[in-house]
Amino acid sequence: MLKRLPPRRRREGLTDYRMRLKLVKSGLPRLVVRKTNRYIIVQVIKCKEGGDETLLAVTSKKLLEYGWRGGLKNIPAAYLTGLLAGIQAKKRGVEKAIVDIGLHKPVKGSRVFAAVKGFIDAGVDVPAEEEIFPDEERIKGSHISDYYRRIREKSR
Repeated sequence: MLKRLPPRRRREGLTDYRMRLKLVKSGLPRLVVRKTNRYIIVQVIKCKEGGDETLLAVTSKKLLEYGWRGGLKNIPAAYLTGLLAGIQAKKRGVEKAIVDIGLHKPVKGSRVFAAVKGFIDAGVDVPAEEEIFPDEERIKGSHISDYYRRIREKSR
């Protein structure tokens, strides 16, 4: 008797099909937030029968074009990337979206939720609890500037 294998993307640990089915059934565009080793990627994806259609994609590398001199994968960069994606989404007619964080663990105050907060602050309606977002001090990057100030004082 042949043993039935799960789909390849499930075997490789890339897709949670149970969650994907819930997101597809919602009928809303998905706000997809992904972290890489160097960047934050924010996409708005619409599910279609022939396959998913990416409405827009913004990476934190785009912040360099706006004069950003900080890191490209920290909380402030994630917030600004989400804000930029939200502004572009509003221009393209996206009024409401649902969050898809993939296989990332939902950690309170993380970079993923900083990007979601930026997307919401751009004026797109996304269902999310306020307490999961990072506080304003972390979004502004004051924890980073405090860290560098302490290092500078120690080196003197």
